Amino acid sequence: MNTRAILSVLGADRVGIVAAISAALAEKGVNIEDIRQSIISGIFSMTMLVTVDEGTHPFEEVQARLAEVAEEIGMQITLQREDVFRFMHRV
Repeated sequence: MNTRAILSVLGADRVGIVAAISAALAEKGVNIEDIRQSIISGIFSMTMLVTVDEGTHPFEEVQARLAEVAEEIGMQITLQREDVFRFMHRV
């Protein structure tokens, strides 16, 4: 089963952020569908639309791996299912 999700990253800019996150996603078989990033006054912000293949790696397993990466690189990383994200942010 494929689950679309929103991945948000926030923290101080530094070398290797995208590489670390992309490597963890690839390790868990997650496909990046779309990506946006910006840096404002040294603060890095990135949002990705991803597809998690839960037949291979359960959603919670991907979240746990991203929590490890967040700790390693000192960033805030959040992964939410797309339907939950849209429900929380509907106008």
